[in-house]
Amino acid sequence: MNIIESIKTSIFTPIHPAGIPFIAIFFVFTVIIGWLWSPLYFVGIVLTLWCTYFFRNPERITPALSGTNKNNLIISPADGRVIEISKVVPAEEIGLPEGDWTRICVFMNVFDVHVNRSPMSGIISYKKYIPGAFLNASLDKASSDNERLILGMDTENGKKIAFVQIAGLVARRIICDVDIGSTLKSGDIFGLIRFGSRVDIYFPSDASTMVLVGQKMIAGETIIADFTKSSKSVKRNTDDK
Repeated sequence: MNIIESIKTSIFTPIHPAGIPFIAIFFVFTVIIGWLWSPLYFVGIVLTLWCTYFFRNPERITPALSGTNKNNLIISPADGRVIEISKVVPAEEIGLPEGDWTRICVFMNVFDVHVNRSPMSGIISYKKYIPGAFLNASLDKASSDNERLILGMDTENGKKIAFVQIAGLVARRIICDVDIGSTLKSGDIFGLIRFGSRVDIYFPSDASTMVLVGQKMIAGETIIADFTKSSKSVKRNTDDK
C-alpha cells in the first residue's frame, strides 16, 4: 500500500489525543500563512494533513492463544521494520536478570503509526527514563546513546520482558502513559514517540523468534515470538534442512 492509498484509508482513523494540540497548531499556522500569501494555504493544508496522518491510531486486533497456551505470544510493540535480531547480554539499565536474552529492534519512519502497544499481558515492574542524544534511531548505538524510556514487565505466563522506547534523529518526545504497578493486556496502548524513532524488546531466548530482519511489523498484531515453541527445536529443524 503506497502513502496515498494509506492516507485514503486513514481518513476516518481515530487520532491519538497527544496529536490534537499539534494538529491545532498546524491548522492555525495554515490560516496565518495563507492570510499573508494565499498560495501558502496549500503548503499549510499539506502539513496539517500530514500531522493528522502521523498521529493516527488505528484499531488493532491482537492475536491470542487459548487454553494452556494462553498469554505465550509476544506481539510487536511498534509499527515499522525489524532492523536487528540478536542474542544479547542486556545492559544493567534494562533491569533484567542474568540469562539468555533476545533483542528485536523495530524502526519506525515518519510514515509509520507511532502509537506503541504492550507486547504481552502483565504488570509493569520497572520503569526508567534515560536522557541522551538524538542519533539516527536505526544505528546500533542508538540503544545505548539516545534518549530512551525502559519498561520492564512481569508477564502473566511468569516471564520477564523489557521494551524500550528510543528517540531518534527527528523524534524529540517520548510519551509513556503507564507506571510501575500498571496492568496491561497484550495490545494495550502504553505510549507514543513523536516523529520517527524505534522500539527495542528484550525477551528470554527460550521463546521462538517468528520474524526476520527487514520484515514489516504491525503494532498489536504481528507475532514476533512464541513461548509455546521451543527455540531449540526450531533450530534443529532448520539444521536438518
